[in-house]
Amino acid sequence: MATIGPSGLHPGERASVCPHEGVPRPSGSLELECLQQFKVTRTQLQQIQASLLCSMEQALKGQDSPAPSVRMLPTYVRSTPHGTEQGDFLVLELGATGASLRVLWVTLTGTKECRVEPRSREFVIPQEVILGAGQQLFDFAARCLSEFLDAYPVENQGLKLGFNFSFPCHQTGLDRSTLISWTKGFRCSGVEGQDVVQLLRDAIQRQGTYRIDVVAMVNDTVGTMMGCELGTRPCEVGLIVDTGTNACYMEEARHVAALDEDRGRTCVSIEWGSFYDEDALGPVLTTFDSALDRESLTPGAQRFEKMIGGLYLGELVRLVLVHLTQHGVLFDGCASPALLSQGCILLDHVAEMEDTATGTARVHTILQDLGLSPRASDAELVQYVCVAVCTRAAQLCAAALAAVLSRLQHSREQQTLQVAVATGGRVFERHPRFLRILKETVTLLAPNCDVSFIPSVDGGGRGVAMVTAVAARLAAHRRILEETLAPFQLTLEQMTVVQAQMRVAMIRGLQGEASSLRMLPTYVRATPDGSERGDFLALDLGGTNFRVLLVRVAEGSVQIINQVYSIPECRAQGSGQKLFDHIVDCIVDFQKRQGLSGQSLPLGFTFSFPCKQLGLDQGILLNWTKGFNASGCEGQDVVYLLREAIRRRQAVELNVVAIVNDTVGTMMSCGYDDPRCEMGLIVGTGTNACYMEELRNVASVPGDSGLMCINMEWGAFGDDGSLGTLSTRFDTSVDQASINPGKQRFEKMISGMYLGEIVRHILLHLTNLGVLFRGQKTQCLQARDIFKTKFLSEIESDSLALRQVRAILEDLGLTLTSDDALMVLEVCQAVSRRAAQLCGAGVAAVVEKIRENRGLQELTVSVGVDGTLYKLHPHFSKLVSATVRKLAPQCTVTFLQSEDGSGKGAALVTAVACRLTQMAHV
Repeated sequence: MATIGPSGLHPGERASVCPHEGVPRPSGSLELECLQQFKVTRTQLQQIQASLLCSMEQALKGQDSPAPSVRMLPTYVRSTPHGTEQGDFLVLELGATGASLRVLWVTLTGTKECRVEPRSREFVIPQEVILGAGQQLFDFAARCLSEFLDAYPVENQGLKLGFNFSFPCHQTGLDRSTLISWTKGFRCSGVEGQDVVQLLRDAIQRQGTYRIDVVAMVNDTVGTMMGCELGTRPCEVGLIVDTGTNACYMEEARHVAALDEDRGRTCVSIEWGSFYDEDALGPVLTTFDSALDRESLTPGAQRFEKMIGGLYLGELVRLVLVHLTQHGVLFDGCASPALLSQGCILLDHVAEMEDTATGTARVHTILQDLGLSPRASDAELVQYVCVAVCTRAAQLCAAALAAVLSRLQHSREQQTLQVAVATGGRVFERHPRFLRILKETVTLLAPNCDVSFIPSVDGGGRGVAMVTAVAARLAAHRRILEETLAPFQLTLEQMTVVQAQMRVAMIRGLQGEASSLRMLPTYVRATPDGSERGDFLALDLGGTNFRVLLVRVAEGSVQIINQVYSIPECRAQGSGQKLFDHIVDCIVDFQKRQGLSGQSLPLGFTFSFPCKQLGLDQGILLNWTKGFNASGCEGQDVVYLLREAIRRRQAVELNVVAIVNDTVGTMMSCGYDDPRCEMGLIVGTGTNACYMEELRNVASVPGDSGLMCINMEWGAFGDDGSLGTLSTRFDTSVDQASINPGKQRFEKMISGMYLGEIVRHILLHLTNLGVLFRGQKTQCLQARDIFKTKFLSEIESDSLALRQVRAILEDLGLTLTSDDALMVLEVCQAVSRRAAQLCGAGVAAVVEKIRENRGLQELTVSVGVDGTLYKLHPHFSKLVSATVRKLAPQCTVTFLQSEDGSGKGAALVTAVACRLTQMAHV
């Protein structure tokens, strides 16, 4: 493999640490041995990458054995900035810059052009506070806040504060965080294991000067990510290399076991400073790392951080220099007292000495300030030491970052990951070469990741304010969303009212009184009992294609043979006589194909147009729909028209027994398999129901005994205004834009023709309020029927990840974030849930009436169901069933999905009619 830059790695080879071209490498054996310890191979970096990734995944899953060496801590930051955030925010930054505390006043304007620079002040934390009691530290912080605010004329009205606390914490909420352990030299007593946000609130209350609301607890890494400038790709990784080192990224919430959530994303703080794996990290540890660790405040802990963090790089350089001096390689073997003092070489010193332009001069100055008298060769070797230590740090950091990128690529299921990484910390600021080596090594270790590195704009200040602002935006948007969807959240009381209203409407319709339910007799007087036998023809007419079927009913089985025929537009729009002649021609053709010529088989006619039935074989066409407009048919008995066409054909004998509604066919189709099926339900493009009613309750049909199937035509339920209290502004918009305003109100709240439109109107409303799509109006949402009901089924599918949901919406031309996708999902869920609950309330009304009709304490009954919405939506059927259980607890209801209700069902209606006729003759 070709070398990539001065730090490029050949497989299995070590990196160059030459600070610039043309400078000879150290030739002495001791100095070579020292520098050799800091060189890492590509294989070693890959092992570190794999080991860290494994530890990350173990921690995400909450595995205790083997214990992961990193903590994958949810930060409860659930969204990255939109770029629209605005307002004034107070920020307290503790631990990000060593032994100091910073207070900032940050104004976010929502636009880049009108940015207001933050006001800030830094306070040095006394050493006795850093090592003293915890209460003393937080009281000091509260005093600094008051002192800062005293200098500015601010209103003391619930100032919003973001708390940047740069230490390992366990967060249980955005404003709840427990300190796990101190790092970076802090050792305040009585704080580990405590909620640091509450400790700060208590201190602010004790101070009693200003009313400050601590909204969010943010570590500096998260602030770095959130303070990143918005670019062409999402900034979803934050990387800090400062006093210490850490990273965070936006993880899919379903992968974080600690959250027990399955949707959305959350920012996870990796706390990778504690990473340690003997097999992976052990081979790159030097004797100097071990010495530094022994002399640190936390021996054995934060081993990875001690190889990368700015607090330790200078100390590693010092230890190497002391070692070389003691062996006579440097400074003629004379170490000054300063060089022997821990902490005398700082990060800034290393950065200056490593600089290829001015480093040589600065080396002499810095070393002389330490009481040393360097020769030219000494200065050159010191530069090599600085380069070796910092190169290794950058490469190790790159291996860790490559693990994060690999994790993101895997969780997003993307072949090429495009992402921005926000960088922050003094190591990046002072070491341009550190970032260059980091980039080169990441490219080598994560070749399928297209990464942009963007310096964070004051992550500890603006970034923390941004977290606070995003939290405020999400909370405000959440309130608006909940207010918008509240009318769709039906209470048990509301569903009970719908059930009762439908019962009243059913009784009135059966009695011939004014009602929104027509309760039409179908003259189907029984369901199949299993004794039906024979061959039957069925005709299914409901669109530009129609079917002719041969249905053979035998013991325990129903066999179907069918042929699809088309109806030319000239027939659908021409005379009724020619239309029915064409239908008979197709029936004759089917009989010839099946060897049935000359046979007079009973025929059931499924006619899916609005009809008023006067008998089992009498149906008056009320009006054509679905593109049909054949003349001379409306107001006529369609069975008579069919019989006349048969008569005109001559030498053809067809026995038309029944005209069948598709809902009745659904009930009969399921009734053949389950004799307890006494209700049919359609929930597809439209919705309807039928059921077996006691004949004595049907005023329009004479007789007091037996049963009668009633076609409820329940799509019109509520046309009398009874559903007015449940209708939302969105239902009204959909109704007014329909071809039949004020009609079919129940159907418009339930069926597939309308649910997508309801969702579209809600999305438009939320976009206008700035809640969705950053408030940017898109043309696609303006188009009627653009949001198909099938999208609800796809979006609500449990098997689809949020990435796929976004893809569905982006295909519509919507540019959205993961937050938008989640909100769209919630809108779809609310609309479909209400539809299912209303449908369930209707079913409950029907089965309860059947139970009471028969004077039963308990009723066991089945419902035959058909329709794409019911069958294809992932949750609709369960919600209907659950609603029925709540509203009709004395009824045990089984839902059966129908197979070919319009074909098989029509034949079974015919078969039952033939059976009843035979019984009557006997």
